[in-house]
Amino acid sequence: MRAARLLPLLFLLFFIVPLATHAAWWSMQGTADDWRRADWSSAKLLPAASTVPEATVHVFAARVGRWRGVFAHHSWVVVKEAGASAYTRFDVVGWGTPVRVNHREADGRWYGNLPEPVAEIRGAAAEALIPRIRAAVKSYAYVTPGSYQAWPGPNSNSFVQHVLAEVPELAQALPPTAIGKDFREDGLFAGLTPSRTGIQASLYGLAGFTIGWVEGVEINLLGLVAGLDLRSPALKLPGWGRVGI
Repeated sequence: MRAARLLPLLFLLFFIVPLATHAAWWSMQGTADDWRRADWSSAKLLPAASTVPEATVHVFAARVGRWRGVFAHHSWVVVKEAGASAYTRFDVVGWGTPVRVNHREADGRWYGNLPEPVAEIRGAAAEALIPRIRAAVKSYAYVTPGSYQAWPGPNSNSFVQHVLAEVPELAQALPPTAIGKDFREDGLFAGLTPSRTGIQASLYGLAGFTIGWVEGVEINLLGLVAGLDLRSPALKLPGWGRVGI
């Protein structure tokens, strides 16, 4: 009886309240109401590629547009080989051919929202990983027009999670608001986390749990994630994302 009463309270506290409060906050932010009016320019997070002789790898995430920004991020991957004069950006979009190369600025705003750095690797380590990242991009399964699904996936975050799983040395987790990161086409999945530092169970990405050093502790309900970041202590909350140091 106590458990039956406690579960709805925990669901309200860790899922509904954070989502509702973030929705109220988001409604006051004055975001662009149309993609044509949104700012897609560089956020100036990366220096000019020609000024950086070493190889670099970056993963970014930014809030999506309009009401969906209440609970979701869009993520992408950027690479630059040593001596290259330009960055190469890989991400997936919901129109036309899903996988795009240099569709936007490497560190561009998404619907006017500033990108957040998720991962960064430089130098020899980055140079060694870039061929594997490019191979992971090529091996992504959902590349035909119409294969993109905003929820529960496969979407932009499913794509970046695929890259992280193929190159676990990146050793970073996507934000808890990267809806679609836990998508599993084969239904019930149980195995290692993408970083290979823990275990994960998922039902089509609609429900599941994750326990890992890189990913932390996550409970997924209908794509919304609540949990804890273990490496850098923080709460993971629907809507707000990672709240901590």
